[in-house]
Amino acid sequence: MSSSNIFSEENIKTENKNAIYSGLKFRSIGPALMSGRISDIVIHPENENLWYVTAGSGGVWKTENSGTTWKSIFDGQKSYSIGCISLDPQNPNIVWVGSGENVGGRHVAYGDGIYKSEDAGESWKNMGLQKSEHISKIVIHPKNSNIIWVASQGPLWSKGGERGIYKSTDGGKSWTQKLGDNEWIGATDLVIDPKDPNLLYAATWQRHRTVAGYLGGGPGTAIYKSKDGGENWIKLKNGLPKSNMGKIGLVLSPQNSDIIYAAIELDRRTGGVYKSENQGAKWKKMSNAVAGGTGPHYYQELYASPHNFNEIYLADNYMQVSYDGGKTFTRMNESEKHVDNHAVAFKMSDKNYILVGCDGGLYESFDKTKNWKFIDNLPITQFYKIAVDDSKPFYNIYGGTQDNNTQGAPSRTDNIHGIRNSDWFIVLGGDGHQPATEPGNPDIIYAQWQRGNLNRHDRKTGENTYIKPQPDFGEKTERYNWDAPILVSPHNPKRLYFASQRVWKSNDRGDSWNTISEDLTNNITRLSTPFYGSQQKWNNAWDVRAMSNYSTITSISESPIQEGLIYVGTDDGVIQVTENGGESWKKINFNKMKNLPQTAFVNDIKADLYDKNTVYAVFDNHKFGDYTPYIYMSKNKGVTWVNLASNLPENTLLWRIVQDHINSDLFFLGTEFGVYFTNNCGEEWLKLEGGMPNISVRDIAIQKRENDLVLATFGRGIYILDDYTALRNFNNVGTNSKLFTPRDAFRYKQKRVLGSRIKASQGDNYFVAENPPFGVEFTYYLNEKIQSQKEIREKKEQKDGEKNKIVKIPAWEVLELEKKEINPEIWIFIYSKKDIIKKIKAKNVKGFNRISWNLLTESKSIISPENLNKNNSGHMVFPGKYSAQLFKQTSGEFISISEKVSFNVKQLTEGSIKGNSFAMISEFQDEFYHLKENANNLADDIEDLKTKIKLMLKAYERGNALDKKLHNSLLVKRNEILDLQTKLEGSQVRKEIGEENEYPSLWTYLWSASSGTNTTYGPTKSHKKSLDIASKIFLNIELSYKKIEKSISPLEDQLNKINAPKINFSD
Repeated sequence: MSSSNIFSEENIKTENKNAIYSGLKFRSIGPALMSGRISDIVIHPENENLWYVTAGSGGVWKTENSGTTWKSIFDGQKSYSIGCISLDPQNPNIVWVGSGENVGGRHVAYGDGIYKSEDAGESWKNMGLQKSEHISKIVIHPKNSNIIWVASQGPLWSKGGERGIYKSTDGGKSWTQKLGDNEWIGATDLVIDPKDPNLLYAATWQRHRTVAGYLGGGPGTAIYKSKDGGENWIKLKNGLPKSNMGKIGLVLSPQNSDIIYAAIELDRRTGGVYKSENQGAKWKKMSNAVAGGTGPHYYQELYASPHNFNEIYLADNYMQVSYDGGKTFTRMNESEKHVDNHAVAFKMSDKNYILVGCDGGLYESFDKTKNWKFIDNLPITQFYKIAVDDSKPFYNIYGGTQDNNTQGAPSRTDNIHGIRNSDWFIVLGGDGHQPATEPGNPDIIYAQWQRGNLNRHDRKTGENTYIKPQPDFGEKTERYNWDAPILVSPHNPKRLYFASQRVWKSNDRGDSWNTISEDLTNNITRLSTPFYGSQQKWNNAWDVRAMSNYSTITSISESPIQEGLIYVGTDDGVIQVTENGGESWKKINFNKMKNLPQTAFVNDIKADLYDKNTVYAVFDNHKFGDYTPYIYMSKNKGVTWVNLASNLPENTLLWRIVQDHINSDLFFLGTEFGVYFTNNCGEEWLKLEGGMPNISVRDIAIQKRENDLVLATFGRGIYILDDYTALRNFNNVGTNSKLFTPRDAFRYKQKRVLGSRIKASQGDNYFVAENPPFGVEFTYYLNEKIQSQKEIREKKEQKDGEKNKIVKIPAWEVLELEKKEINPEIWIFIYSKKDIIKKIKAKNVKGFNRISWNLLTESKSIISPENLNKNNSGHMVFPGKYSAQLFKQTSGEFISISEKVSFNVKQLTEGSIKGNSFAMISEFQDEFYHLKENANNLADDIEDLKTKIKLMLKAYERGNALDKKLHNSLLVKRNEILDLQTKLEGSQVRKEIGEENEYPSLWTYLWSASSGTNTTYGPTKSHKKSLDIASKIFLNIELSYKKIEKSISPLEDQLNKINAPKINFSD
């Protein structure tokens, strides 16, 4: 299927079902340690603290404080891959975004046209060019917002689409192609003369990438000029290369727009920078500078300094800078900065400032590139593959990334801050690819950089041992895929399988290897395959340096049921199977799979976890311009196949499939646009969207102990769906409401390694990713929202109105009852044996929902008007077995709507010093909280009595006679009660200046004792002594209070005798 309809609308019924699962939220864990590829940067012309930054495959990000904090503003759109961004010069709140990466790399994602926002990125509208796939530049007329020009590279993997220079004169409502063709010639750059908006320069680009190779140039590549606003174009030739050209970058001198520079790629990674000083009429080659590294197709953008004439920057692996108008280029200082540069921005107010976007994220320099500051809070890392280990108590995740190494991190931490950049670590350098872990030994990790450079990493020593299998003497070089497959055998954790064009086996963790197959691919010579629709000559713009070998094995799977039953898939349309550990292999015919192209790339192949005869295969044909989802199942070891794509959206290529280890019909599928699941073996697929941006999910891992679903996204880092067991145990949407059994919880005191708050004092820019909620996380399903009588009436009135029925005004009695009704609520009750120890108010939303319990019991504090809405809690529960039940509250009555579920609370760790027994801690807590409550009550009573005496003194002032003795008695009682408050709370006089009390107050001792109530160690002898002293002080204060209270009544009688006003006082 062609790419013309990449983003067709999904079935409405399926979308409604998807919404039911939206309450199951994925959790992003970053990283921002090395960020990810930046494709473009715009600094607001009127506010230099406001930036828009686009990620090659991570959306659009906005900061209003120079990178201190960020907001992802494009997540709800159909594209996640972004090539460029521009602001309207007339109104910078109008933002234009071109989707689809603007590089020609092997891993690029595609887009669906051009987007427009009229409110600074708050909302977006697709404005067309949906077949462009890769937009590299947007230019808006400086005086007329309705005129926009677009440079579209067009599809990378196939001909056709919307490519070239397009123009709109009606604000993007319609577009007309002005330059390029409908086959292979697109446009990669476009610049406008600020003095004369009718004067434009464009660079066209003819290129074609396939799974086999890359041609980065051709006769269609050229530089053009238009004098009439892009209506007509003139090809510029004078002084420019006459041979075929590749990618071209253009820039005008900000100081003199008659001067134009062009960075031109020629054959075999050669090229140069050319300059014209007369609006392109004549060109002169200034130098041989050309981008290298991955290849010119990956860079080549030119930027000119707005501050210094002749200062230009050439985007490259290492940025090249010229200060003499292109005559000489030197490497920019990047000793402490990531390489692979793509975007540059300047500040008009600061000539020494430069902002650079590269494969490692954003860097800014305040001293003209002498030193760099990394902006370490953009989580846009591109992961290829991941693996999880079985570390305790929390497992680790490892992932190979695009140009950012193989990284590792814990799935959660035991502190309040979450997962920080400092929790991530580098296992191996380079482009990271498929890692693996050894079951039962979390200290051994396998990691690799591109083309099979496999290493074994020892976490204890931090050492990497190079273990890439090598051919024997006289054998040809192995052909490894860019992302070579590795498998730890499910039958022997020391046994590895690795693959080039043949399969390698090691029984000693990679110390030695043997081949167990011959070449299992079609062994196709890459240059013999068609480019531009036919086979090309040797003398052409070939560049296969930064891409995979061709005819390689891409996936391996061994049956966990039958040892030696191994499947492999290749990048050139082959699946092979052996049932005897590699002694013999059988090629599986793709003709058995209906509608599957013979060229399909095997992205994933998986042996069934339960049945030795069943196998699943996921195919990808997008490198032939075909984005169809291909997924098949065989129940007879590949003899016949069934298509499992069912209701998957068209034009959604597939990456990875995993099967649940408990429910054989539950599968998860990583796709170009999110993750899907099925609990009926592919009869229906549903999308899991909770907490997820629209992003490519390249790999999926299941951590079996925790039942966690871990996703590797290509542009937004790692996401985890914690404890997905509800999906395993729930098949029928519309069934009764249900509370699912939660996983056991860990009891511990969360550490505060940075301080008291989540980011402590590290600043708002400090990157932290969330841990799962502390305690127990409950998942429940509501078959319907519990509605109030008012909601039921309003819903009926709405339906009647839609049917043009007369909507009756409700009777007064009905409205009165609605007014009195207590709003319906959903609750979860927590039980210890038969006692309810906590009630948690939960969401009243149809579908799946989650709510957590922090292991604290219900507070027994006195409820007063002052603390009515305070979320007071009791103490943390002890290890043991607990249960929970789901309730609905209607008309004030609690009604159970699910069965009870049981779970355990476990102690996470034991302290270095053996603490008190749980019984002792419980006894101390009970004594403490009992005394605290009594002290609080006594404090309230003393305050009330003080107020009463104050009122009595006011009444005395209004009496009809003087009674000096009575007055003195009231003053004495007033001072006595104030003295009691001092003993209880401390001296208010000393407090005014920060002086300590002469003697510790009751609250001082209680505060000291409180430290023994909230640790796993329990109370020390000092805590117990403080509590004893506090009890004694309390008894003394309480006794004194009662004496004072008793002595007040006679004074009230004496006030009556002098005819003093009555006091209205109630406690």
